[in-house]
Amino acid sequence: MPPNTTASTGDKPGKSGRKKGRKARLIVLVLVLALIGGVVYGAYWSISTVRSSFPQTKGTVTLQGLSGPVDVKRDGYGIPQIYASSAEDLFMAQGFVQAQDRFYEMDVRRHMTSGRLSEMFGKGQVKNDAFLRTLGWNRVAQREYDTKLSASTKKYLQAYAEGVNAYLKGKDASDISLEYAALGFTNDYRPGRWTPVDSVSWLKAMAWDLRGNMQDEVDRALMTSRLGPKQIKDLYPDYPYARNKAIVTEGQYDALGRTFRASGGAGTPTGTAGSAGTSTGTGRPSGTAGTHGTSGTAGTGRSPGAGGTPASSGSGVQSQLMGLHDAMQDLPSAVGVNGDGIGSNSWVVSGKYTITGKPLLANDPHLGPALPSVWYQMGLHCRTVSSACPYDVTGYTFAGMPGVVIGHNQDIAWGMTNSGVDVTDLYLEKLSGDGYLRDDKVVPFTTRQETIKVAGGAAKTITVRETGNGPLLSDRDDELVTVGRKAAVDTAAPDRGDGYAIALKWTALEPGTTMDAVFALDKAKDFGEFRSAAALFDVPSQNLIYADTRNHIGYTLPGRIPVRAKTDDGSIPAPGWDSKYDWTGYLKQDELPYEYDPKRGYIVTANQAVVDPKTYPYALTTDWGYGARSQRISDLIQSKIDGGGKISTEDMRQMQLDNSSEIAKLLVPKLLKIDIGDKDVRQAQKLLEGWDYTQNADSAAAAYFNAVWRNVLKLAFGNKLPKELRVKGQCLWVEPSDTTGPADEAQKVRECGERDSDQAQPDGGDRWFEVVRTLMDDENSDWWKAPAAGTRPKADNRDELFRRAMIDARWELTAKLGKDIDTWSWGRLHRLFLKNQTLGSDGPGFLQYALNRGPWKLSGGEAAVNAAGWNAAGGYGVIWVPSMRMVVNLADLDKSRWINLTGASGHAFSAHYTDQTGKWAKGDLLTWSYSPDAVDRSTSDKLTLKP
Repeated sequence: MPPNTTASTGDKPGKSGRKKGRKARLIVLVLVLALIGGVVYGAYWSISTVRSSFPQTKGTVTLQGLSGPVDVKRDGYGIPQIYASSAEDLFMAQGFVQAQDRFYEMDVRRHMTSGRLSEMFGKGQVKNDAFLRTLGWNRVAQREYDTKLSASTKKYLQAYAEGVNAYLKGKDASDISLEYAALGFTNDYRPGRWTPVDSVSWLKAMAWDLRGNMQDEVDRALMTSRLGPKQIKDLYPDYPYARNKAIVTEGQYDALGRTFRASGGAGTPTGTAGSAGTSTGTGRPSGTAGTHGTSGTAGTGRSPGAGGTPASSGSGVQSQLMGLHDAMQDLPSAVGVNGDGIGSNSWVVSGKYTITGKPLLANDPHLGPALPSVWYQMGLHCRTVSSACPYDVTGYTFAGMPGVVIGHNQDIAWGMTNSGVDVTDLYLEKLSGDGYLRDDKVVPFTTRQETIKVAGGAAKTITVRETGNGPLLSDRDDELVTVGRKAAVDTAAPDRGDGYAIALKWTALEPGTTMDAVFALDKAKDFGEFRSAAALFDVPSQNLIYADTRNHIGYTLPGRIPVRAKTDDGSIPAPGWDSKYDWTGYLKQDELPYEYDPKRGYIVTANQAVVDPKTYPYALTTDWGYGARSQRISDLIQSKIDGGGKISTEDMRQMQLDNSSEIAKLLVPKLLKIDIGDKDVRQAQKLLEGWDYTQNADSAAAAYFNAVWRNVLKLAFGNKLPKELRVKGQCLWVEPSDTTGPADEAQKVRECGERDSDQAQPDGGDRWFEVVRTLMDDENSDWWKAPAAGTRPKADNRDELFRRAMIDARWELTAKLGKDIDTWSWGRLHRLFLKNQTLGSDGPGFLQYALNRGPWKLSGGEAAVNAAGWNAAGGYGVIWVPSMRMVVNLADLDKSRWINLTGASGHAFSAHYTDQTGKWAKGDLLTWSYSPDAVDRSTSDKLTLKP
């Protein structure tokens, strides 16, 4: 029962409307609770049981430990702005207020990060807890708190914890949330006190979901069972630097002030990255079309080093890696879809191109949808800003963590997107007795015992083993241990002996200072202080954009980024027994790229390449996003500039809502040239005539095109991937993986996919855009071949496969939406369901009905700027979203705008549970009050906290 916790000017609802809404909710609530009480449990839950957990938002509350009074002002959406006279009071009040709204969410999160979900939810979580204990997030967080964080950060964390515990004091679990009341029927669990380390641990969960290319590393190795190096290279094409520009083209990258070669040709690079080795090899895609490709190391356009990497071959290692994927897939997700498909947009425009004459900054992180949203909006204000109380900041944070993560203060604004730099490596370790092989010597494991308490059952004790590269993830599955003893590897590897295991090396498994960075960002006043704060933001590595009220814009890449030996680029698992594959250190902060006031007047980050390797001497990753979103945003900004216009806050909002499909622009002209004989398919094809490639929710053309795109991917690539990457339950007759030539029909075996639908490949993202673009002119590529299926014709070339995809798409949508294409729309396929964490996913059906919300029919799509993402292998449902949207106006901060995916409250029947979702779905933004006067004007409820 893994939890998945994630993150237009709106008018404030009138009081009468709010009362009517509350009355309607209470009527529904009576019915739901009567059902729960009378039918299921034979008990009666009164309205007071539910309402008792709602926060007090008016009047006065005494809070022991405060040094002075604190005001909590909430607007019509329940968003709090806190005013205090000392920093400690400010963060204590933040803890109290967040616990009022979201404590159940906070409690689940801390049990997840510490590997203690079994204490809440029973034996079904033991496997997840064991994996999380092996990673050891909570242990690292404790070391971080003990040895790395500053005295002031510890003081603020302690104050925050005191505020949370002040809220908990004297409350029964059922007084805290409806979910606890439901848990009480099967479990006598009671929440414990909050600790500072509980807050720090959450940063590890965030880092895990934003960890970079680890899944690509696993996938490339799994592909070697059916694809040769040439085919794998086809599926991981080089980044198109000439077409989709990197983030930094005019910046600097080291303490000597050395610069990148600017796009206009100015400047000279001082060093260049080593030339990329190109994977070689021929062969045909295996599976339903062609013969099995040459076995070998998965290529990514980089040489894996002499001798190859042993993790790339052998059925035993394949099973090891699939077991690892399964374990990761089942893990609770902190902010996304277990690290896959997570993107984000942020950009900033200089005042010389804006209506206001000052910068505008936009951000919308793309994360997994959850209820409540991962983000919590609030303001933290010292009544008098001074060195003793330096905070006057507002924005988005996480429930359970003090400070503001993304937002603005009185001087600067900042946003974040995931940089995607490679900060994880998997190592294949050679086991030998009670140790592991290291440069021809056996080294003993570092071990520890972990005891997992289980609600309603016996405790389970596990042993965690670590090598010098990190914890053995493969120990968490008995089958993996057995497989490791039988793993086949290449001739460069040592003898099998006692088998092989998989270890994880990850920057977040060392104590860091990210919590210090949050407080430093919140009080930074200029670009120098911003970069100094960013230097503390070691994990996860993020693209940080910047703007200030003095009309400057900037970008910096922070993070603890490893330097690898020249024999390894981190793209595939490495041999742990050979020290040549060790990390040799980390890039220094002044070796990382940044930009300040670039001449072009804007900076765009959307998970594309940070730098062009021709102009930057250090390796960051080979697995960037491919730049479809970033280049579209840049084109929208540049077209406005070229037209002589000035950019407004409304323009920034409209750019966030851009639904244009970049892959449709490439494919539709080809699709329209294909002769279609079937009148029903021809009727669907005509939808694409005159279509502007915009994926609006009411568009029939968007529905049909995306169905065609899904079927192109399935026929050309999906049916040729190994079962470990295909959708669970999707079964095909394929050639055995050890076949070296074409197999006759009698030799083929039935293989069924093994991956959850939101994790399978091909997912249809912009990597697949680039795959298809690269193959487009090779009309007779083996990738375009597909066998006949029933009455559906076979394909021997590109256009025949496109025709087949159009036929398949027509009948797929007929089954899903009906034969009458006049009733088709993208929104009927592309729907968002919001599920309450834990009980909303795996609770009884009636409880899911009470806790969950939706669906909403959404515009947007995969790799569109309005990135309502879906997995083309699995279906059309929305699996990641712009988790919030904001536009900061540095000329007048009170004219900034923001929105959250859900609402401020985690209480299922609160008026603020999903009161922002409808506006979010339409693309509206709410007024974002900042100044004291603006906050007072928008205040609906005021609570005073007194010592």
